[in-house]
Amino acid sequence: MVFNIFVFALYFPMMSGPSIVSFFDNWAMIPANITAGNHYYTALTSMFLHGGILHLAGNMLFLWIFGDNVEDAMGHIPYLIFYLICGIGAGALHILSNPISNMPMVGASGAISGVLGAYLLLYPKARVDVALVLIIIVRMFTWPAWVVLSAWMIFQIFGGLLSASTGGGIAYWAHIGGFIVGIVLAFPLWLYLGGPAFWRKCDFRPPNEPTFATRVSTIPIVRRKQ
Repeated sequence: MVFNIFVFALYFPMMSGPSIVSFFDNWAMIPANITAGNHYYTALTSMFLHGGILHLAGNMLFLWIFGDNVEDAMGHIPYLIFYLICGIGAGALHILSNPISNMPMVGASGAISGVLGAYLLLYPKARVDVALVLIIIVRMFTWPAWVVLSAWMIFQIFGGLLSASTGGGIAYWAHIGGFIVGIVLAFPLWLYLGGPAFWRKCDFRPPNEPTFATRVSTIPIVRRKQ
């Protein structure tokens, strides 16, 4: 998270000027360049670039929520290697989906999708707080991770199929690729931890699992006098 934010801060002054175009041309991943045998390094650099503050904030929120438990299970260095491989795998499927595209791809979402895949495998019943916003009405729901992440993946698949015919600026296939790579890479770890026995031991949930819905209010209860 720190490195993503640091890199974004370095080029943020260019965001409102014309120089950002050439910057992304050099450092973002462009499928047509890769298939032509150029700019292979962008498969790595692109996953630390973002198109704006909201793009960065959304990705960092997902990485903050899901990444710590996966890192605890893997260890710091293996987690870093896992993260980078997921990002590269995400970029590979994005290229396969449209190898002649000249649209730059930026963002950590492919690598973070790998983290989501690993989280789903390791902690499928973890409680995830979901905010439902209807105009001005906000409700909080707590759903199992397998429900939230499966719904998210279904949305990515539909988005990817739809973008094949309509185009669009979201790299759905990178999300799908990262998610699949994350599950595949986390599978040996899951087996090493005990497979189904690991699920039973941790009750399908990460240790010290906090949720908004289960926090005890500090506001005292005042009962109505009879």
